[in-house]
Amino acid sequence: MQSAMFLAVQHDCGSMDKSSGSGPKSEEKREKMKRTLLKDWKTRLSYFLQHSSSPGKPKTGKKSKQQTFIKPSPEEAQLWSEAFDELLASKYGLAAFRAFLKSEFCEENIEFWLACEDFKKTKSPQKLSSKAKKIYTDFIEKEAPKEINIDFQTKTLIAQNIQEATSGCFTTAQKRVYSLMENNSYPRFLESEFYQDLCKKPQITSEPHAT
Repeated sequence: MQSAMFLAVQHDCGSMDKSSGSGPKSEEKREKMKRTLLKDWKTRLSYFLQHSSSPGKPKTGKKSKQQTFIKPSPEEAQLWSEAFDELLASKYGLAAFRAFLKSEFCEENIEFWLACEDFKKTKSPQKLSSKAKKIYTDFIEKEAPKEINIDFQTKTLIAQNIQEATSGCFTTAQKRVYSLMENNSYPRFLESEFYQDLCKKPQITSEPHAT
């Protein structure tokens, strides 16, 4: 399982290798970085296990503003493997997937997709225009802080479209990012130790009856 996760770290977003040279010292450095990433990955994802209530028992508290994720049952978690949309439709699943992408340094993909979903729901032309410019600045333009990996033609088309923003400004880019996540990150998430643990049914242990 660990070797699969190490490959996942390297696969699409392994920018850490760019600054590493060759030779025994460089190889040792890369292995150390991989071990650190694996530990960080487990820590981030286990957060959701530790800070989630049991299925059917949502936490309540008027004073608490922090969002609580309800841990899914094994049956609910297994539904996520049937379709990528099933995972995205679950608040817990989406949060866990975001943490997984963050561990792979690819969180900009899901953040862009979510920004597009919010953008499409916007009705006010004024807000539509301001949101379009922010999405372009954050994700599309060259050297954007969360620049996504799309082709030059699509970027150029978006730059033209946001001049008179419509709800379909980012449709092409969103579809490409969705496809990238569905075909790459999503299968790796399903193979992750964290997801496999969620799908495990709890062991039923019988306690001796008191006499």
